[in-house]
Amino acid sequence: MTTWPLGPSVFALGAMALVIVVAGVRLTRTADILAERTGLGDALGGALLLGAVTSLPGNVTVLTGALEGDAGFALSNPVGGIALQTVWLAIADLLYRRGNIERAAASLQNVLQAVILLALLAIPVIGYATPALTLGWIHPLTVLIPVFYGYGLVLLRRMQREPMWQPTRTADTEERQDDPADEGGSGPTTRRLWASLAVLGLGTGVAGWVVGRAGLGVVAGTGLDSGLVGFTLTTAISSLPELVVLLTAVRMGQLTLGVGNIIGGNVYDVLMIAIADVAYLDGPLYRDAGPTSLVLLGGTMLMTAVLAGGLLMRDRKWIGFEGVSIFLIYGGTVALLFVGG
Repeated sequence: MTTWPLGPSVFALGAMALVIVVAGVRLTRTADILAERTGLGDALGGALLLGAVTSLPGNVTVLTGALEGDAGFALSNPVGGIALQTVWLAIADLLYRRGNIERAAASLQNVLQAVILLALLAIPVIGYATPALTLGWIHPLTVLIPVFYGYGLVLLRRMQREPMWQPTRTADTEERQDDPADEGGSGPTTRRLWASLAVLGLGTGVAGWVVGRAGLGVVAGTGLDSGLVGFTLTTAISSLPELVVLLTAVRMGQLTLGVGNIIGGNVYDVLMIAIADVAYLDGPLYRDAGPTSLVLLGGTMLMTAVLAGGLLMRDRKWIGFEGVSIFLIYGGTVALLFVGG
């Protein structure tokens, strides 16, 4: 398929950023109501509903890169999405002046999701160390990603039903204030809400395809490393729904939902690494992605570990150690790409 010229690619990226932002606002409110009606709760609802749907633009971008045969672009987009969406949390922490978001969002499910994310990110690292292993055209370890993802959802559901630990609720912790219109008696029907979620998801998915094609056009037009473009530029646009959802959730006082959306979306993004490996028909994705993606994986794992520490420590300060550290790690990771490249 012909690569788009640089000028139209840049224009398309800007236009799709606007589309994704507009759709993200509506996605927030729709998924928030559905999370309550289905009984999933804020953390699990954020993972399954918001996390999956808001990840659609990035997912389609990943598939576009894999089908076009650019392994570095395909792998760096989901990894970059995880990293940048973690940065979104640090930004929201700065904007939420009432306290530390990780302290206010009391949820062990979010902590468990961060642990699951670390486990899933370790699989591609092992895949890098064993490039000769193949199962058809994919790496056999890729099969473990959806298996671990599914088991992680089982653990999350079990924790919601029978929690063995309870986070201490503080004066900063927001209590959910349910809207009577969301109980099902009035307002949109549940079926209509699901239909709206599907339509919005389709729209953001199309936007993700455009972002993928435009991103490859930027790579071809500038000569920049495709992993760097995927980790920064296209990821910044395709992950805008997560930023919009997070800021909207914070403004609504649904902090646990907002944090759950980010971490749940991050876990879901690792699942896209497996899909990218399947879509990349030239062999195992890790073999051809290059050392850039390995640096990105390491930096993203470090950011996730810091976030998990923040959720456990729940610093009293306005912005805790995790907020500062996440910015520094992300900036350092990008700087390493320039220095090492």
